Amino acid sequence: MTSPHRTEHTRVVAAPPDALYGLVADTTRWPAVFGPSVHVDHLERDDRSERFEIWAQVNGRVVSWVSRRLLDPARRYIAFRQERSAPPFASMSGGWLFRALPDGGTEVVLRHRFTTVDDEPDTLAAVHRALDRNSAEELAALARIAELGHPVEDVVFSFTDTVPLTGTAAEAYDFVNRADLWAERLPHVARAELTEEVPGVQTLEMDTVTADGSSHRTRSVRVCRAPHWIAYKQLKMPRLLTGHSGLWTFGEDAEGRPVAVSRHTVAVDPAAVRDVLGPDAGLAEARAYLREALGRNSMTTMRYAAGRTEESVAG
Repeated sequence: MTSPHRTEHTRVVAAPPDALYGLVADTTRWPAVFGPSVHVDHLERDDRSERFEIWAQVNGRVVSWVSRRLLDPARRYIAFRQERSAPPFASMSGGWLFRALPDGGTEVVLRHRFTTVDDEPDTLAAVHRALDRNSAEELAALARIAELGHPVEDVVFSFTDTVPLTGTAAEAYDFVNRADLWAERLPHVARAELTEEVPGVQTLEMDTVTADGSSHRTRSVRVCRAPHWIAYKQLKMPRLLTGHSGLWTFGEDAEGRPVAVSRHTVAVDPAAVRDVLGPDAGLAEARAYLREALGRNSMTTMRYAAGRTEESVAG
């Protein structure tokens, strides 16, 4: 067994500790807030503990692991332990601590305790590089959101849309999975390039056209779990956003009818709102604009996916 190693990363943030604790405690927001995070799939959850699988970018590739967390809001402490780690980690545990400062700010402390598959210098160097980079990015992201001076829910929000399917959920999954064909199949997609070097992990770059005729280029990483869901995180976004993640799910409603559901989670850049939407626009207008624009595109995709069976001969 290799020797245990410890790291500690800190950052002072000009925001109250409860706000920062809440951002870290709510893992559903992570892919839109934290740069490395791609998707979080909850396996168990209650008020004080949770167990989930998370996919994240580490040293240029997407890896996943299963973690269990204990939440202590009174102490503002979150402990975590990985039940299944991704090599080169053999084990991982740690915690988040939020210390109130006299000036009203917070010292955020992120600690890791881990072992690796071996203690070779190259392995340890790669691990420390990944932890240093990802921890710094996560702390910076917390500061960026918390220091905006707006309630978190005004800046980071989610919404869902549901479409009944005429075919099967598996056929709708296949339509969304084959995003390399979207430029031929979807009216709002002008170009789509899809790569899948690792099965189930895709990179998608596409140009979309909005209702006003403007074009936006986006780049996303996608995690696909056939035939149930496809999660994505945008790596290149329009100026109005600092983060955007989404989840397509394919299954049945309460009556057993096949449906497709699209969920978006977005983080708004308040500094870009007036430049993009006009001098009189605020966060409420930005949320409404994003809800309409993103929802319209995903609804269009789902409606075409819903008619996939009837149109299969054509495409």
